[in-house]
Amino acid sequence: MKKIAVLTSGGDAPGMNAAIRAVVRKAIYHNVQVYGVYNGYQGLIDGNIGEMELGSVGDIIHRGGTVLLSARCDEFTTDEGQWKAIKQLKRHEIDGLIVIGGDGSIRGAQQLTEKKFPCIGIPATIDNDISGTDFTIGFDTALNTIIEAIDKIRDTATSHERTYIIEVMGRDAGDLALWAGLADGAESILIPEYTEKFEDVIDRLKRGHERGKRHSIIILAEGVGSGFDYGKRIQEATNMETRVTVLGYIQRGGSPTAADRVLASRLGAKAVDSLLEGKHGRMVGLQNNVLVNHHISEALSNEMMFNTEMYTLSKELSI
Repeated sequence: MKKIAVLTSGGDAPGMNAAIRAVVRKAIYHNVQVYGVYNGYQGLIDGNIGEMELGSVGDIIHRGGTVLLSARCDEFTTDEGQWKAIKQLKRHEIDGLIVIGGDGSIRGAQQLTEKKFPCIGIPATIDNDISGTDFTIGFDTALNTIIEAIDKIRDTATSHERTYIIEVMGRDAGDLALWAGLADGAESILIPEYTEKFEDVIDRLKRGHERGKRHSIIILAEGVGSGFDYGKRIQEATNMETRVTVLGYIQRGGSPTAADRVLASRLGAKAVDSLLEGKHGRMVGLQNNVLVNHHISEALSNEMMFNTEMYTLSKELSI
């Protein structure tokens, strides 16, 4: 391959810029020209494409968001839109494409590959909900943002002897809630993967209150429901003063952690290697600290394995 392109799509995740940097510099190292596609698949259809050089990715490894920008694109979900995208790639004489994003973005790479255009996917989403990799780019940073917020909320909860419900992102996955709850000693962790009886949550709160506990922290994954609705039910059932914090999009921003920068750099370089080796239609990942690549269809069809052992441990430690 003489020319490749890279784009970011879907929701931004801390570490995307580190992945872009790795793709650009790894490609140039192998004497391959690199083009950046701006505004995701929409920019690809529109031909918003420009050549990138070493200086194009200088001083971005520490920045959150994505310098290539991102956008939703309904047109790309159609065959017509996908053929428009391929036409633009061929017009720029680009031989392969690397897509950085979540499951929807990587599915787009699969669809282009099925139309005989070589693509590689790099999993980047704070939700950590893609199989074929232990961690997705952005998860560790979002997790640390949540933990920092919980630590601060705990100070207020203790001072005022309140129960706090903290609603976190994750879409239909509970990894952010589980890891944050275990790391911060939450009394209850409510996640989509397991249905916990409301009565059990109430009993745990009452037991803590009876032994003199001055505050309680409950982590609620957004896939379970509304934190405000749950908080209202708890206050009615316990008569304990209850407050709700929805962390929202603060979880998607900020400078990536060292773990995310390293992960993004390794996956970005692996994606370039995979393209140059002719391994198309693949998604790169990290499993047991070993770089891997799977057929995209395999990664998207397999259900993400949930860590049952961690969930059980969180219950045992919150007695």
